[in-house]
Amino acid sequence: MHAKGARPRTTAVVLAGGTGQRVGLSIPKQLIKIAGKAVIEHTLAIFEESPDIDDIIVLMTPGYVADVEKIVAKAGLTKVTQVIEGGSTRNETTERAIAAVGASLEEGEEDRNLLFHDAVRPLLSARVISDCVAALERYRAVDVAIPSADTIIVTRTHGEDGEFITEVPDRSRLRRGQTPQAFKLSTIRRAYEIAAGDPNFQATDDCSVVLKYLPDVPIHVVSGDEYNMKVTQPVDVFIADKLFQLASTAVPQVADEAAYRERLAGKTVVIFGGSYGIGKDIADLAAGYGATVYPLGRSTTGTHVENPADIDAALEKAYAETGRVDYVVNTAGVLRIGKLAETEDSVIEEALTVNYLAPVRIARAAHQYLARTGGQLLLYTSSSYTRGRAEYSLYSSTKAAMVNLTQALADEWAGDGVRVNCVNPERTATPMRTKAFGQEPAGTLLSSEAVARTSLDVLLSGLTGHVIDVRQQDPTADATQAGSFERALAAALQGGGTA
Repeated sequence: MHAKGARPRTTAVVLAGGTGQRVGLSIPKQLIKIAGKAVIEHTLAIFEESPDIDDIIVLMTPGYVADVEKIVAKAGLTKVTQVIEGGSTRNETTERAIAAVGASLEEGEEDRNLLFHDAVRPLLSARVISDCVAALERYRAVDVAIPSADTIIVTRTHGEDGEFITEVPDRSRLRRGQTPQAFKLSTIRRAYEIAAGDPNFQATDDCSVVLKYLPDVPIHVVSGDEYNMKVTQPVDVFIADKLFQLASTAVPQVADEAAYRERLAGKTVVIFGGSYGIGKDIADLAAGYGATVYPLGRSTTGTHVENPADIDAALEKAYAETGRVDYVVNTAGVLRIGKLAETEDSVIEEALTVNYLAPVRIARAAHQYLARTGGQLLLYTSSSYTRGRAEYSLYSSTKAAMVNLTQALADEWAGDGVRVNCVNPERTATPMRTKAFGQEPAGTLLSSEAVARTSLDVLLSGLTGHVIDVRQQDPTADATQAGSFERALAAALQGGGTA
């Protein structure tokens, strides 16, 4: 039995039998990349990280099983126990999944919870998974749905005259179905056994099979999420990619002070932009926990991030003296505000060199060292990356580039064991911001110490390819994808800058 107690084991069944025809691709749509990873990898990672899921099986498009197996191995998805070929229809794929799970039942295991989920819904939240599993404690069949914002019409075709409305159902009772669809194994297996005797059997989802062939079994509805979208059309690829860009990640917090000391003792941290502000606070924190820290800056160590030779020398020194480089952090940046048409070439060149070229060069120089330790590169963006605004063209565009650089390098360096993340703090009290805006009302800015603490948690996490928000009021209880997306969207619409 599961360690949590008496509840049955819960298996996530990821249905990945579709093709890429509707999105105009020659490969299955679940293998296309969004935010630096294959769609199916995002989906599998959600179940991998869920404490409510014990194991995962994948039903993949015939001919592409090996592709998914490679993704699973590369991403270290330990909960995935089987990747098998799906059928020619959704129903046949479900039947294969039922057979596979039934064959894997352990001795004495009477039943099992199954969550059937579309592989091309990569924005599923942990809350929905948890609600489905909880509902299975009382019900034998569970669906996930959201209210319909659109009026639904029923039509009938009259020859060459086209379609005409025959009915307009009451929208208040209409719901848009999503996945997961959750069942007791014995229930969904029995529904398909009965359906097998129907020569006209066909269904587009599994709840409809239970509804038709086990009419006495109530199907409970769990509230879904608007962002739990299905990637089926070309526009969906674009929307999902933007949602991933906006949705930040909650960083796992280190347990206590002793845990910080244990995990940082003997580690080497190199911080570009470490003379003051966030960089200095990270340096002080890490050094306090026993790490060897190299805080670099033009005013303290004479390190100019605009100079590739200075970057190389700093990393070489840290490695020569400690024999390792575990974390490389870049907080160096410049904030120049003004109308582009009135900006001198020297100011443009400085902004691009410090805010873009320097992080690129730091990343390139740091890779060889981080690959030896399985370390991490940490970059910084601004909430203005989601929406450029007047007089911030240079700053906003270079900060948007940091997000794309993070996601690209996380994918590129995954095979080397190097993690890359990006911190997105809201308006922060730093000397750079004070220089640009002067003194601002107390309490309106995030402290650089708070950003530094979150940054340290990111460095010690297993995350890679993520954008991590830091907000003044950012309780971990609200750190769901939905909350993060809503906060990021609000920031984008408001054009809120960070410094």
